[in-house]
Amino acid sequence: MKKIGLLLSKDYKLLSVAAILEVFETVNKFYIAAQKSPLFELILLDGDTNTSNHQALGYPLTKFKDAPLMDMVFIPAFTSDDMRATLTANYENIPHLVKQYQNGACLGSFCTGAFLLGATGLLNGKIATTHVDASNGFANAFPLVKLKSDKTVTQDDRLYTSGGATSSFHLLLHLVHEYCGKEMAIRIAKIFAIDMDRDNQSYFSTFQPSKDHADELVAIAQQKIEQNYQDAATIEELIKDIPSSRRNIVRRFKQITGITPIEYLQQTRIEAAKKLLEKTNQQMNEIIYSSGYNDPKAFRKLFKKSVGMTPTQYREKFQVR
Repeated sequence: MKKIGLLLSKDYKLLSVAAILEVFETVNKFYIAAQKSPLFELILLDGDTNTSNHQALGYPLTKFKDAPLMDMVFIPAFTSDDMRATLTANYENIPHLVKQYQNGACLGSFCTGAFLLGATGLLNGKIATTHVDASNGFANAFPLVKLKSDKTVTQDDRLYTSGGATSSFHLLLHLVHEYCGKEMAIRIAKIFAIDMDRDNQSYFSTFQPSKDHADELVAIAQQKIEQNYQDAATIEELIKDIPSSRRNIVRRFKQITGITPIEYLQQTRIEAAKKLLEKTNQQMNEIIYSSGYNDPKAFRKLFKKSVGMTPTQYREKFQVR
């Protein structure tokens, strides 16, 4: 029987925990129906040292520090958007995660749970993903991790990560396939209506640049880009009046936002194009020019690279009719 530990960290998201329990409970029910022993022993790990709870969600609670060796430990998504505060609140769980891994356990994170996995240092030099809208924050916090923000699921050695929200089901399906085989994975996919072929999450992203900072120079550059992205031919035109060298602006801009001014301009334009594709019936060339591009071929190439699908495919999928 595989010991599956589910870490109930501080600020964990109930929906994430429920999905994990539901999938593995369903697999166990299939095994029991086939007159076999359940494959998974689900163990809820109490990651909050200040609680005295003995039970949660119908399961007994085991203090994480006292837990036996697991085959797999899951880190669910967090409810908080303040990852720095969340990591501070969950700091005591980090050595226990490292110990489990060093003793042979696999570790898996769901959505923003990747921040806690990243904080262990175990992901350094390895690939990972997280919620697509949390990717810039993750990249800034853990620059040594090979972030694949477009991916739904990643696996590197015994470390697994998934993207946002429903991507959790794709990681669970991946693990069911590993532990139980393809036939069981297909059964679970049908039960939970999971699209087995989806491996990209970039088209769900929304460009939400950081504005919560005190760097006036960066704020001016952001404002200039957002107000003039349709008209400027180059980033130099937008930042030429800012009283600082280009090198200094780029350095501070990337430090604050996680991307360069050129990338910021491109993402601002792509986001504008996405909104026009969603909410208008404008011809494609109109949308291209309204978004600040003069070269349709270059626009389509950048759009597909950034979003993961062509502009036409995006319109067909997301247009409000």
